[in-house]
Amino acid sequence: MAIKRITRGKFTRMQQLSNQDGVIAALAIDQRGSMVKMMESAVGKDRYHVDMVYEFKELVSQELTKYVSAILLDEEYGFKGMTKKNKDAGLIISYEKTGYDANTPGRLPDVLPEDSLQRLLKKGADAAKVLVYYNPDDPQDILEKKHAFLERIGTEARAADIPLFVEPIVYDNVITDDKSPEFAKIKPQKVINTIKEFTKNQYYIDVLKVEVPVLFKNVEGFNDNNVVVYTQKQAADYFKQASDVATRPFIYLSAGVPTKTFHQELIFAGENGAKYSGILGGRATWFEGVAAYAKEGKEGLKRWLDQTGRENVEHLNKILKQYATPWYDIYGGEQNIEVIDIKLGD
Repeated sequence: MAIKRITRGKFTRMQQLSNQDGVIAALAIDQRGSMVKMMESAVGKDRYHVDMVYEFKELVSQELTKYVSAILLDEEYGFKGMTKKNKDAGLIISYEKTGYDANTPGRLPDVLPEDSLQRLLKKGADAAKVLVYYNPDDPQDILEKKHAFLERIGTEARAADIPLFVEPIVYDNVITDDKSPEFAKIKPQKVINTIKEFTKNQYYIDVLKVEVPVLFKNVEGFNDNNVVVYTQKQAADYFKQASDVATRPFIYLSAGVPTKTFHQELIFAGENGAKYSGILGGRATWFEGVAAYAKEGKEGLKRWLDQTGRENVEHLNKILKQYATPWYDIYGGEQNIEVIDIKLGD
């Protein structure tokens, strides 16, 4: 395998974001609008105040970054969490605007207008994350806009010498219920094609944060009372195919599934040849803490985090220890990486 050249800033920060095994064992709590809705639903609209979201993210960061390699936060609601994270945990900051303009076709992405990657570096970021809604079967003009958008961000990340994490969330224009059996049938190929596209060199993406390629609740043997869409053999083949097309490190997001399901997905992926390099685990790690906070306030949440939250993270760490692959192994291992210095003009 040819030597992989990585700039010093990106390499150093990738190591900061990883654990001692070279695996990204990271926590995600960068939800914005959805976080507000969760909190409103839990405490009631009459009791809700935005300070509750600030405090919730602060406590999750303070308590759980003791056990993870990095945390993903947003500036809007997570600024207190950034200051309270464990000093040894890396920091990933969301760079995209939340949501998308529903009046414009294509779910087009945009970045926060008051930020740049140079500015995120000065705020302590070890990486930036950009979420993009992506349908590989969209009209070509929509695809070109998203491809050009990510090419620009990738070039900006190269200049700033900061790792870029991209989170493509697949969708369909006809089957709009992405939890339905109908969507389950078309999801695998969409995820595979999306990974194949965004691990191309032209995007300069360092890590893809991807969905598992199936709706796991529709996998035979894991479906409970849900419709079976895939046999275990079919699901295993999809995990392997999605992994095999990646030419850059990828990690899994939890996508709001229950904690037990996320654990099952990671074990199934590892047992069936998916070479994932870690996770950015979100609601599967901390969601139940929202109810604890609503019921018992700050102290109730701290107790939940110190017990159940910690158990959730430590269970994930055990799974990653057994099944995850170091991020640098996709390039042939650390010994096959040449770290280079760059110097930009003043």
